[in-house]
Amino acid sequence: MRASRLLSLLLLLQNRGRMSAAQLAAELGVTARTVYRDIEALAEAGVPVYAEHGPSGGYQLMDGYRTRLTGLTADEAESLFLTGMPQPAAELGLAAQVAAAELKLTAALPTPYRDASMRIRQRFHLDAPGWYREPDEVPHLLAVAEALWQDQVIEIRYRRWAPEPGEVTRRLQPLGLVLKGGVWYLIARRNDRPRTYRVSSIISLEALPERFTRPDGFELAEFWREHVERYERAETEEVAVVRLSPKGVDDLPDILGPRAARLAQRTLTPPDPDGWRRATIPLENVPHAASTLLRLGADAQVIAPPELIAHLTDTIKALTRLYPG
Repeated sequence: MRASRLLSLLLLLQNRGRMSAAQLAAELGVTARTVYRDIEALAEAGVPVYAEHGPSGGYQLMDGYRTRLTGLTADEAESLFLTGMPQPAAELGLAAQVAAAELKLTAALPTPYRDASMRIRQRFHLDAPGWYREPDEVPHLLAVAEALWQDQVIEIRYRRWAPEPGEVTRRLQPLGLVLKGGVWYLIARRNDRPRTYRVSSIISLEALPERFTRPDGFELAEFWREHVERYERAETEEVAVVRLSPKGVDDLPDILGPRAARLAQRTLTPPDPDGWRRATIPLENVPHAASTLLRLGADAQVIAPPELIAHLTDTIKALTRLYPG
């Protein structure tokens, strides 16, 4: 463990130049006292590291010194696809591997490319989740990822809401994980057909001793693209049928967003005698659907599915108790 930390410290100084003990401690997740001991160990090993004192001081390497100890471990190499995505890497238990891989890659680059990579990092940042949204709790994500990596069959207990709400047990062959809008989805084969499962809806998971062979020709990115297109065309069982007032129709872009509103507007029926119209809206789950449609207030009436109506009824009753009279 200490050898790995010493190498990381050395690569930090090589890549970033002068750094204070506090900065190094923050990067390495240790105390400043540990950094002092590690600097002494590097110096005793012949690494030309020295300290400059003062407000802008810190540790740095002698000009021209570069280490070539930049080989990636297997775990670090496997984690490279998550560089630039620290939160997903942490959720998959790969934060340390990603950080080490980035350090080693940067150290191996020629100086002009290394400087360019640092400029990109300073200027661009990816933040996948939407505004005001807490990330899903995904306690089974690591177990899913491990089974996925090992081509191992899993059995899950899963909370679904369509076509019938409730808990179901499924025996699955994991084919891929997708992060969409801050939400993790498992793509898994069941009955010889790839299907999509929200990882946060997995209640329990058991990895079985059985292994499977991935289907020939399966491309995760292509499957996901087609899945998204089907969902956005409302070709999914998870939809809400909603009756909307004229104002509710006008408010759809603000509530659903422009793209989802256009999809819903394509399904609008002619106005009834009261001027209300029906629309079919693809929605992800009952709580999300309820919170979205409640924003339309009295300008929307849910017709289906029954479980969404029940959820809205309970919510409205609870609100009535909070605001009586």
